[in-house]
Amino acid sequence: MIDSQLKDIAIFGLPADKGRWLLIPLGMTILLCLGSVYSWSVFRTPLEGEWNIGATQSLLPYTFALVFYAVFVTIAGFYIPRIGTQKVTVIGGIFVGAGYILSSFASNIEIMTLTYGVIAGTGVGIAYGVPMVVVAKWFPDRKGLTVGLTLIGFGLSPLITAPLANSLIDVYTVKPTLRIMGIAFTAIILLIAIAMKLPPPDWHPRNNLGIQVKSSATIPYPVSLFKSRSFYGLWICYAIGTLVGLSAIGISSSVGQEIININPKLAASSVSLFALFNGLSRPLFGWLSDRFKPHYVAIASYTLILIACILMLNAEEGQVATYLVAFALVWFCLGGWLAMAPTTTLRFFNPDRYAQNYGLVFTAYGVGALLGTLATGQIRDWFGSYTYAFYPMGLLAIIGMVVASMMLKRDRSSYRVTSNG
Repeated sequence: MIDSQLKDIAIFGLPADKGRWLLIPLGMTILLCLGSVYSWSVFRTPLEGEWNIGATQSLLPYTFALVFYAVFVTIAGFYIPRIGTQKVTVIGGIFVGAGYILSSFASNIEIMTLTYGVIAGTGVGIAYGVPMVVVAKWFPDRKGLTVGLTLIGFGLSPLITAPLANSLIDVYTVKPTLRIMGIAFTAIILLIAIAMKLPPPDWHPRNNLGIQVKSSATIPYPVSLFKSRSFYGLWICYAIGTLVGLSAIGISSSVGQEIININPKLAASSVSLFALFNGLSRPLFGWLSDRFKPHYVAIASYTLILIACILMLNAEEGQVATYLVAFALVWFCLGGWLAMAPTTTLRFFNPDRYAQNYGLVFTAYGVGALLGTLATGQIRDWFGSYTYAFYPMGLLAIIGMVVASMMLKRDRSSYRVTSNG
């Protein structure tokens, strides 16, 4: 009777095994709206002129948005199982929309920091984990690939939302654009929230013969994340990957202009190319993490980062190709880590507690974001050139290889056996 009821489960009128694929583009769309916070640079320049503020002040809303986003991913992870995926999505969508709409009434950078940075950033953090939780539950057979595909939305968001915002600014100016985007994001996220449902506990995908594929194997999971060497290995590796990647994102255009001496328009357009690599690497690294041991995939990503650092340390004025290849590799690996970390969390730790577990793992992103953005600016001030930033980045890549080979593995001494079916 139960099997018959599970067989009749439909998503958008389709059998669950087929309809579940529609959840991926819907999750992408939510993340595309949330990833619009990365398009702050579009608003930043006109506001500097309107309010007569410097670059440091104009970065405050973006910096606060990153910090609150990272903090609330962790907090929301503990509430998703209690409140439910749909309600959490609605709450996140309301915060994001309210942040943008209230930003349209800001009269100074301090209020904008509160509305865009704190309120919208909080909303991004609240809603961010839901699409991954939903997709991972509906695709126990393809977790890495499908989570990576869903995350494309966040990575590619600046490619879509930045040009859109720029066009709207040309027509309506900055503040009406923020209002329009806030209303649109709220409507889109709240509408899609209806579909953000988890499957019944006993649901499993079916094979080509229509038979439910259940895993009868018992899988060891840690009694506590904080007693697991794997957790600390993943945390350190993720922090290194995001620190290097977010450092590169912050200086991409500046390095192109200062070191390679390319014109500002080419430097700005190259960032779109890098964002494409950042987005497309997510399903690839998710797929790789499904099929190979996580420490092998991690070492491969650090190797690419090290190659990029060596290229930039030897780059000279006019070597545009070197610059493009190096930064494409670093952005590629950052996107990879944003797929590897959730996939490895699903693989190493109890998937029934995925929202809470990944919330804790995601604190590494927050630390990497904060240290990365602060360190590169400080190095530029100390040494007068961004070139010197690639020495610590390369060293961190080597440290990451060592940590991954030693700690990014199952530590069975701290595990208990749990049924996976």
